[in-house]
This record gives sequence, C-alpha cells and structure tokens, in this order.
Amino acid sequence: MLNWYISTIMALLLLGFQRFLYKVAAEKNCNTALTSFSFMGTVALVSSCLFVARHETVTNLYFLLFIALVNSISFLSSTMTTMEALKRISATVAYPIIRLNTAIVVIFSIIYFEDRLSLSQVLGILLAMVVIVVLVRSEHGEHRVVNENVRLGFILILIAVISGAVATVSTKFAAMYTSKLGFMAVSYIFSTGFSLGLRKKLETERANPDHRNALLIGLCMGLANFAGFYAFLKAVAIGPLSIIISIVGMYFVIAIVLSAMLYREKLSPRKIGGIFLTVVAITLMKM
Repeated sequence: MLNWYISTIMALLLLGFQRFLYKVAAEKNCNTALTSFSFMGTVALVSSCLFVARHETVTNLYFLLFIALVNSISFLSSTMTTMEALKRISATVAYPIIRLNTAIVVIFSIIYFEDRLSLSQVLGILLAMVVIVVLVRSEHGEHRVVNENVRLGFILILIAVISGAVATVSTKFAAMYTSKLGFMAVSYIFSTGFSLGLRKKLETERANPDHRNALLIGLCMGLANFAGFYAFLKAVAIGPLSIIISIVGMYFVIAIVLSAMLYREKLSPRKIGGIFLTVVAITLMKM
C-alpha cells in the first residue's frame, strides 16, 4: 500500500504545481493553444524518448491508440477550458468546482472497479467532497454580479468537469492494460497535434503577442506534468482509483495557496479551514 500512497502524494504535489502554472499563463494572457502545444509537446517528447530508451513494447496497439485518443481529447479539452475559464474567474472559484469531477470518478470506480474501502478511507473521501463545497461556498459572496464573461467562465468549467472525469477513467484503464510510457507518448502526441491545429482559432487581440511566455510556461507545465502523471499512473495501476483520485483531486488547494501568495487572491478563514480539512482528508485516506 505504501508504494501507491507515496506515488499518489508525489502526483498531488507535482500536478498541483502544474495547475498553478495554468493561473500563471492566464495572468500573462498567453495564447491558450500555444501554451498547450508547448506543454503537450514537452510531455510527448520526454515520454517518447524514455519509451524507446527503455525498450518497452506494446501488446495491443489498437487498444493503446484508442485509449490514448480518448484521453488526449478529454484531457486537452479539460486543460484548455480550464485556462480559458481562469481568464474570467478567479482560481479560488474555478479549481474547487472543477474538482467536482472527483465525485464522478469515485462513484464510477466503486461501481465498475469494485473498490473496497475502509471506514477511515470512506470518511476521507467524504471529507474531500466537503472541502470542495466549503471552498465553493466561500466564494459565493464575492461574485454576486454575474456578467456574460463570468457566465462563459462557468460554462467552460462545466466542460472541464466532464472532460476531466473522462480523462481520469481512461487513465486508469491505460495504467492497467498497456505500457505507461507508450500511453503517455501517444496520448500527448495526439494532444500536441490538436493544440497546434487550434492555435490560430484561439488567437485573440487580448492575447500576449510575445509567445516566449507561452512556450516557456508550457515547457514548465510539461515537465511537472510528466513526473506527476507518471506517478499517478504508477499509483492507479496498483491502488484503488476512488482513494487515489480523491487525494490527487485536491491539487487545487496547492494551486489556490500559490495563487494567493503570488497574485494576492484573498484567503478567507473558510478557505484556510478548507486547506486544513484537505490535510485531514489525505491522512484519513492513507489508513
């Protein structure tokens, strides 16, 4: 058990930092597709090189291509809608709502994968859901006026919730039945091509004309994601998805704390309480 739990915590920290970089990209008004292209291309290159260097093989190429395509489309959709939403809504609002996809994944994994949980782990999962509700409610009073831009932001968040759940479930199947590095390489190669094709469509007058920021931030995203996603794959290959996704799904707390520190987004007592509950929930889910 210790192996999957350690991998899960590593994934939590690394993916939390990666999501904070979404906020950085939004603050610098980077072209979303170009940032995604740099991000996806970095992961595709690193995972492809390691796949070849380690002489890994794929037993079912058709399954790999199919599951990688599903993951690519859903993950890219989640990534791009999240970055676009963050241009309209604060990170302290967007991330907790997006993590509602954790509930979808937990229900699916308990029904389909028949995850068996201890009482403390069930309490930990429920507490993780409470954290999301607490942080969402903490923002209720700060956004009473809803304009078209904010409304579009919430529509984008809804898309991110659904697509994020699909991406997580497809990752579980890939971790169980095919090469981890092969899956990462093919999935991110697809995502790189898709994001490049969308670059012009997402170019706006407000976008930062200096593409160096987008490329550099995307590179950092890619390196953090490669390490974090590989740790996540290792965890879900041997551990219960319902627990792992509940822990990793709280990465938004890291993004919120970093956003508050660097961009002075308000940390109310309720948000501080939510962060404390996150620590408690993670501890319970280890037992």
